[in-house]
Amino acid sequence: MILISGTGSGMTAVLEACERGDLAADVVGVLADRPCRGLEVASEHGVPAAVTRLADFSTRHEWNQALTKKVRAYAPDLVLLAGFMRVLAPEFVDAFPGRLLNVHPSLLPAFPGARAVRDALEAGVKVTGTTVHLVDHEVDHGPILFQEPVPTRPNDTEESLHERIKEAEHRLLVDACRALLGGDVVVKGRVASVMSGGER
Repeated sequence: MILISGTGSGMTAVLEACERGDLAADVVGVLADRPCRGLEVASEHGVPAAVTRLADFSTRHEWNQALTKKVRAYAPDLVLLAGFMRVLAPEFVDAFPGRLLNVHPSLLPAFPGARAVRDALEAGVKVTGTTVHLVDHEVDHGPILFQEPVPTRPNDTEESLHERIKEAEHRLLVDACRALLGGDVVVKGRVASVMSGGER
């Protein structure tokens, strides 16, 4: 199950990995918090896609309840937040323990939040990157599964840097899905470790 808010480039990377046989999984559905291009892409791949807009509910609590119910209906083994731009309530997180995965465009804990790429450029760092992590009750927090550094360049714009970060994100998303679905992730408190097949 994948949640998105935009073009769904990370979602597409996962869908294509499944179609190639690089990831032994099926995406059972895609949900978005707004109408977006990613929903069309999901449909083009034959995946059920729908919108659950915050604006259609009286309160954020009601929206979170509705979203939780809709995701649960798919009975997913894994819920992937691929560019999903909403903060989820603890009740949603608790409904999918150890199965809720997020990707973020920085080397967490550096530069959390929605402006991560811009913040990295404004800070003048030589290296930023991407993080794939399990979700807990804090924003851009939780046990880290994979990280990959991405060097910044002197002439980088927010867009050019973000595109290079996405290249790394897409690889790590597939790796993280494979590790979680394969039972290769061990979580102890706030620390996650990814085992190779021989370490089980």
